[in-house]
Amino acid sequence: MCSFVIINPKTIFMKKSIFYFVLILFMPAAAQQVTQWRGADRSGNYPETNLLTQWPATGPELFWEFAELGNGYNSPVITDKYIFINGEVDTINYLYALNLKGELLWKKEVGREWVASYPGARAAANVVGNLVYTTTGMGDVACFEAETGNKKWAHNYVTDFKAPITRFGFSESVVVNGDLVYCQPGNADTNVVALNRFTGEMVWKTKALGQMTSYCAPLLIELKDRKILVTFSKSALLGVDAANGTLLWSHTQEGEGDVHVNTPLFENGFIYYITGDGNGSVKLKLSDDGTSITEVWRTKACDGTMGGFNKIGNFIYSSGYEKRQYYAINAENGAIADSLKFDRGVVIAAENMLYLYNEKGNLGLVKPENGKMNLVSSYKVTKGTKAHYSHPVICNGILYLRRGQSLMAFNIKK
Repeated sequence: MCSFVIINPKTIFMKKSIFYFVLILFMPAAAQQVTQWRGADRSGNYPETNLLTQWPATGPELFWEFAELGNGYNSPVITDKYIFINGEVDTINYLYALNLKGELLWKKEVGREWVASYPGARAAANVVGNLVYTTTGMGDVACFEAETGNKKWAHNYVTDFKAPITRFGFSESVVVNGDLVYCQPGNADTNVVALNRFTGEMVWKTKALGQMTSYCAPLLIELKDRKILVTFSKSALLGVDAANGTLLWSHTQEGEGDVHVNTPLFENGFIYYITGDGNGSVKLKLSDDGTSITEVWRTKACDGTMGGFNKIGNFIYSSGYEKRQYYAINAENGAIADSLKFDRGVVIAAENMLYLYNEKGNLGLVKPENGKMNLVSSYKVTKGTKAHYSHPVICNGILYLRRGQSLMAFNIKK
């Protein structure tokens, strides 16, 4: 249910700050939240309505910018009260808590951050109730109280689980399931571990294939009688029983690459994944009991590395890597249905529209129609620092975009 007041429209639009105050004050009681990586099901499809179908020539309206985040490429997570996001300052990863107007509430040290190739925070946090779970590029995983920022517990993949450090730093956005939080150190013995999310104590560990971890934010598949944690190790997609850590199946990647970043998608009994350092775009059939997979198709043409992908209707949309363009893939047979020259980058979706953010800093609004991609609007992002790699987030009619030290909030609601 919404609350309503009578306000002179001229007063509302006198200043952006007044408009934004009214938007927050009279937001629906059941406001959307985005409490983990790429939304509730990690699909990058945000359940928003009444969004703009075309942007002004100057782009969507910028509500606010918080420009003191430190370095990073991760996305924010948003509750009904807070925005949580990480940033690196002087080699240290900090977890920031902002209010919905972009004002800093608190800032807490998590641990050492990756400062070699592409220095900065990598992984999105995960919020469950009053607890926030986050990781650093140097292997710290920690739990904080959302309201106070008090640290409840912490581990380090390298010192506690003997994990080898990856080429680009640990980048996992952890998954929470009931009383468990899952982590992937990537050691030969503690390849994947389940921790008690309240205490940090280990509940189970698995060797899986004994490979180094990759850079994937895992997916949790919920079947009738089983939950499966799906993630990548160095050269394979893994399906792990979420209850006890048993390795149920794996899918080997061709080539020597180890950069498997995109979170897989599960829909109607099928698993889809896209990886530029492996098999390209792939569709797998998962058995009803979750204990086996069968490959349906694969196509090397769409080789997206870290921009994610979205399925709308019978088509999958993603960026390529070798060819700097976007693709539409027929989900039935893996055939390329269309391509769009918009450089390479990230894709998310909401209300049957695609939002592209490419590595040259352009935001694009695309209308997909039965596999065809029609670019409706585009906008050049000039604020922020360094590379354009972050995945945007849409929540309550606002598009949140992180670029380096800046987090920006754009109005995309009608």
